[in-house]
Amino acid sequence: MKEKYSTTFLLMAVAFTVCLIISNLFATKVFSLGWGINLPGAVIIFPISYILNDCLTEVWGYRKARLVIWTAFAANFAVVILGQLVVWLPAASFWDGGEHFDYVFTMAPRVALASLLAFLAGSTLNALVLSKMKVADKGRNFGVRAIVSSLAGEFVDSLIFMPLAFIGTPFKVLATMMLAQVTFKVLYEIVALPLTAYVVRVVKRYDNTDVFDEGISYNPFKVRDI
Repeated sequence: MKEKYSTTFLLMAVAFTVCLIISNLFATKVFSLGWGINLPGAVIIFPISYILNDCLTEVWGYRKARLVIWTAFAANFAVVILGQLVVWLPAASFWDGGEHFDYVFTMAPRVALASLLAFLAGSTLNALVLSKMKVADKGRNFGVRAIVSSLAGEFVDSLIFMPLAFIGTPFKVLATMMLAQVTFKVLYEIVALPLTAYVVRVVKRYDNTDVFDEGISYNPFKVRDI
């Protein structure tokens, strides 16, 4: 008998994947908050992927969240590779958008690798921490679990991405960028927490689902174990 998935689960999985792809496109824009703090445009949308990750893990469990994370990883990898292939295609003589297109879709291999690895590690850790805390807390304190898991995931994400993507940057500057990015993302999620908690409650009732991950494997590579 084939596994059945709810419409809500599929919609959240698609939204999670889209958020990841959009965040990598938005990352080409760097904006300033003033006081010498500069952030990539991705911070506007990327925290939403962690909010969706929390919802997926809280409702359907770590194994389903793991499947969605790997699916999003594969989709983003495809965008990076296919985008580079399109960049290499010769532009039509009458088209004057080549420079701008190339700027958005040309990503240095080191930066692309850093982005993919950071997402995979950060999102997986976020789901793992939330899942384990849910079992330990017997389903209570979702708000605390959501913030702690996001803080862990965002920290690991920045710890991997920043040093790899900005090799050669002075440590003080790098540390400031990492702290600013993690702080901004976590505060973003704290502000959105009431909405996140509300969505989780509604989805649990609608789908009549509330998975507790007891006795499962947390091996991040066991994608087929759903």
